[in-house]
Amino acid sequence: MTVKQLSLPELVEACGDLGIRNVGLWREPVQAYGLEATAKLVRDAGLTVTTLCRGGFLTALGPKERDAALADNRRAVEEAAVLGTDTLVLVSGGLPTGSRDLHGARERIADALGELGPYAESHGVRLAIEPLHPMFASDRCVVSTLAQALDLAERFPAQQVGVTVDTYHIWWDDTAPAQIARAGAGGRIHTFQLADWTTPLPEGVLNGRGQIGDGAIDMREWRGYVEAAGYTGPIEVELFNDGLWSRDGREVLQETARRFLTHAM
Repeated sequence: MTVKQLSLPELVEACGDLGIRNVGLWREPVQAYGLEATAKLVRDAGLTVTTLCRGGFLTALGPKERDAALADNRRAVEEAAVLGTDTLVLVSGGLPTGSRDLHGARERIADALGELGPYAESHGVRLAIEPLHPMFASDRCVVSTLAQALDLAERFPAQQVGVTVDTYHIWWDDTAPAQIARAGAGGRIHTFQLADWTTPLPEGVLNGRGQIGDGAIDMREWRGYVEAAGYTGPIEVELFNDGLWSRDGREVLQETARRFLTHAM
């Protein structure tokens, strides 16, 4: 998503040229290019797919909407398995229209995880609940903190449900380091993502993720927390940023790799 202006073949070629061996994929470009074609493309290039994003949106009230969401998440699990990744990232969903019941929405997520967790495990895939910054609670994700994400995940086996640790969404929370330790102790850190916090936020706020090193977050500090918790997996950079998307994608990818080495290593 950081370089969504690149086609999948262009992305794969650029990764090869820069020595990048891991890539996190999003479902929309994979579906547009073709699931089997994408799997072959990355496999032939020697790339490892770290995660597939995203499943989730599990807070619907109506039975038809709930069934549709569950069906879509089962498809996402199947897509992840074909791509060879063991991790499907979940953005849990916001409040249904007209609702103010955060607790009820979170319980519906738990109910859905009870169905999806065993299905994912049967395909060799783990579900990674991603808490999003509280500004997204109404429309995108009622899970706002790592503590809330772990309270959900810990109802299920760790090989079924864990969490995504994303600096952009948790850097403000002084309880997050302890929650990272809690997640690590339970084997529930399924992926670790970096993005910086820059202000002012753009209108709509969704595409406000800053390039590493441009904002307020100490990337080495957060990497230290996850490594102290026992995480040894890939580190992803996930940037939603209109300014970056308007530039040459290969240039942005090269810049991002350089910023990672400068600010996160």
